[in-house]
Amino acid sequence: MIRNVVLMKLKAGTTPEQVERLLNELQGMQIPGLLNVSTGSDAGLREGNMDLGLVIDLEDEDAYKIYDEDAEHNRIRRDLVAPIVERVERIQYRV
Repeated sequence: MIRNVVLMKLKAGTTPEQVERLLNELQGMQIPGLLNVSTGSDAGLREGNMDLGLVIDLEDEDAYKIYDEDAEHNRIRRDLVAPIVERVERIQYRV
């Protein structure tokens, strides 16, 4: 299994509605090989944290490639992530 972890820093002025829409659409993705999607906003326990987290579990490397190139996933990146996110950090690792 491949675990994809994504952390995002929001742009100033991002609204709660924009964040809610992004998280809902990420959670609603239906992509072959996608096993689980978990999203959340920072709990505010430490200064300087990123604002949003996303953990996606995929069957294997091939499923990750399908996910990374998926048209719906890339629409979300383009239309919902890019306008509100100033920085993204990510890692993929085997579980």
